[in-house]
Amino acid sequence: MSFLKAVRADEEKRTMILTAISGLFLLLSIATDLTLMGLDPAWGAILISGAPVIVNSFRKLVFHGNVRAGLLISIAVIACVAVGELFAAGEVVFIMAIGELLEDYTVRRSKAGLKSLMDMKPATARVQRGGEYALIDAREVVAGDMVRINAGESIPVDGVVVEGATSVDQALMTGESVPVDKAAGDEVYSATTNMHGSILVRATKVGEDSSIARMIAMISEAENNKAPIVGIMDRWASCLVVVALLLSVVVGFATGDVIRAITVLVVFCPCALVLATPTAIAAGIGNATKHGVIIKSGAALEQLTHVRRIVFDKTGTLTHGEPKVKEMFLAEGSSLTEEDFLHLCASVEMHSEHPLGVAIVKAAKARNMDLREPDKFAVLPGRGVAAMVGGQEVILGNKSILNAHGLSLDPCFADLVARQNASGRSVVLMAMNQKVVGALTLADTLRPDSQRIVQRLAEFGKRITLLTGDAQAIAGKISQEVGIDEFRAELLPEGKLQAIEEYEGTGERVCMVGDGINDAPALKAASIGIAMAGIGSDIAADSADIILVKDELAKLPYLMALATSVSQKIKQNIVLSLSLNFGAIALAAIGILGPVSGALMHNVSSVLVVLNAALLLKGVKEGKETRVVGLEPCPE
Repeated sequence: MSFLKAVRADEEKRTMILTAISGLFLLLSIATDLTLMGLDPAWGAILISGAPVIVNSFRKLVFHGNVRAGLLISIAVIACVAVGELFAAGEVVFIMAIGELLEDYTVRRSKAGLKSLMDMKPATARVQRGGEYALIDAREVVAGDMVRINAGESIPVDGVVVEGATSVDQALMTGESVPVDKAAGDEVYSATTNMHGSILVRATKVGEDSSIARMIAMISEAENNKAPIVGIMDRWASCLVVVALLLSVVVGFATGDVIRAITVLVVFCPCALVLATPTAIAAGIGNATKHGVIIKSGAALEQLTHVRRIVFDKTGTLTHGEPKVKEMFLAEGSSLTEEDFLHLCASVEMHSEHPLGVAIVKAAKARNMDLREPDKFAVLPGRGVAAMVGGQEVILGNKSILNAHGLSLDPCFADLVARQNASGRSVVLMAMNQKVVGALTLADTLRPDSQRIVQRLAEFGKRITLLTGDAQAIAGKISQEVGIDEFRAELLPEGKLQAIEEYEGTGERVCMVGDGINDAPALKAASIGIAMAGIGSDIAADSADIILVKDELAKLPYLMALATSVSQKIKQNIVLSLSLNFGAIALAAIGILGPVSGALMHNVSSVLVVLNAALLLKGVKEGKETRVVGLEPCPE
């Protein structure tokens, strides 16, 4: 494997070096008095960058019947060489080589996420062997083995807890914003993290059947099965090749002059046409970069206008991805004030690493409270914490920790817990001196602009869907708050992937917006994947085509409008270049333009195309709603 990697790395370096040498030959060719061994230096660019394009284009035509832009370029290059316009031929193939280098770079980046995910597979497992535990290679674990996982360790297998209680951070698989309490009989997934305590797990799925292995396989399969995006140039290539050849033949027969026929092919040499797409895309990508958006694939930007459904993940995408204290409830007749209650809860949680505990401490610090160091502190995995604060015995956690201390909830608090859980909130109960005195509710919070952004995207004619690993109640509540009509809940990564494939199977092009590792397969499978990079995982970012650097959802309408503008600019450039080409063909046919003046016409049209594309660099402004100037929502 290392040998193959080295070969690929050497090939990439060699391609870059050869392209740079081609550019150097073109620069030398500009010095008209300079020759190398009696030849124009442009021959160097033609042979180095042009020969592979010509051979590959004709091979695809002969063996696959595939007509792409490369064939049009090849015909033009051959025509230019035939009449001695070597610099024009070298210029075209050099531009093509640069474009291919950029595409190769994108492909390499897309595979980086898969490697990162493979590195997350636990390497070892602590397995019970003859009454003792042995640390073995995780690949050697078999179904039925008893595996011990201590606090802070990654779970190496899919399995069922048979002993112990804990909380498991399974955001990797489900995207849930808070760890999930686990006890005997509960399922756990490989590569998720045991937060507290020690648990004994009976392995049920191992090796290639485990959750992390299946996710890796899904991403790899989605990458292989994803249909390549065909650019505007390639969609027009078949027609343009036929038109160019027919015009050349017609002019040749009509005038009886072979030179004029070849000149038609020379003036049809698509220098400006080759530049039409990459210059517009480069300007669009440059504009996006200034606005905190990284676009890894020019083809993705070009095709974003064709997306008809936008699919959102919930946690970390529409929401902030971390719980916050929402409300506090005190028992009737309690002597505690709300401030006293929060101060006491936060003091108990001072040393807690649980996200709910961290959120409680943050809420207290936001009110500038000076917390009191607990005298004693104990974590009950999967249940909560107990501490002594100022001589008071305080218990903080779920119903299980109260039951463990011989306490029960009165009907008022039992009803509160049921209602809050049904609405998607977590409830932390507090007992002091063997009496339940209050409760806090916590929930992940919506990003402040989520509702407005969803509404704006709907105005662009997009269908909006929510896919989440959270419970139905939470998904329904979030969907209602942001104005999303369609949602699917309790989805593992394969569930999200299946949903994307289902939408794509109906002919819809889908844009997936997510942030977590569990979103990576769906991001890879969707026509366009957009990752939130600020709090999102590197794997999600590597799997996506577009990255929102600062997690700003407001950039999504901007992106849609920018993509529309880029698409329009590409079409303008193509029409402009073709108009100039056909005008030059007419002049060549009647003998006004010769090969040299025809080549000059190319350069004029190329400059005009570049200038037109450069207008995109100024075409965006920030306002109440970020959008591209002069653009309306894209039509259905």
